[in-house]
Amino acid sequence: MSKGRILLVEDDKSLAELLIYNLEREEFAVEHTVDGEEALMLAAESPPDLVLLDWMIEGVSGIEVCRRLRRHPDTANVPIIMLTARGEEPDRLRGFETGADDYVVKPFSPKELVARVGAVLRRVRPALAGEQLSYADIEMDIVAHKVKRGGETIALGPTEFRLLKHFLEHPGRVFSRERLLDNVWGRDTDIETRTVDVHIRRLRKAINEGGRADIIRTVRSAGYALDSEDRL
Repeated sequence: MSKGRILLVEDDKSLAELLIYNLEREEFAVEHTVDGEEALMLAAESPPDLVLLDWMIEGVSGIEVCRRLRRHPDTANVPIIMLTARGEEPDRLRGFETGADDYVVKPFSPKELVARVGAVLRRVRPALAGEQLSYADIEMDIVAHKVKRGGETIALGPTEFRLLKHFLEHPGRVFSRERLLDNVWGRDTDIETRTVDVHIRRLRKAINEGGRADIIRTVRSAGYALDSEDRL
């Protein structure tokens, strides 16, 4: 499993190749586009964990891409790091006001950028900050591969563990079956979408054992979410 999915929006071919190399070496999965419109389409289809966004790109500008990502409910909370040659304070302020989480001025060190990516992701995805994940009364120890609910140990199979880990990393977000297949099983899998339902049922049975409230919400025609509202 990767450390996170990065959408890189950069039209400088040599810089993009350098960034992809350094990010993939650190076990990030990278999707790259040079076009703002395509970036918006890709983010809408499968929201990434973080967007690296060049200010000056063809077509829709980076600032406009950032603004639209913030307006869309599926990408409103996705962290965005702006890449730009514009280092003046008014430009930086404009980037932050539009919704950027960080701002890196060119030229920059690829290692520094990778470090900033990690820092931003650690703020929004607790799994990257250490070995513990928790939500409501569920606790997960990633290293020991153990899960507890209400202090009691729960036995999970490997796939159910990965599925719960993904939900714990994105509490409240609704994921379609197709998106869960991509993020939990991997994009190259030949598994059918109904397999997701089977593993959701197994996960529910395990974590709800003993009459506990169902913390996995089914959203009709949309998918599943980890959601404790009005449940616990």
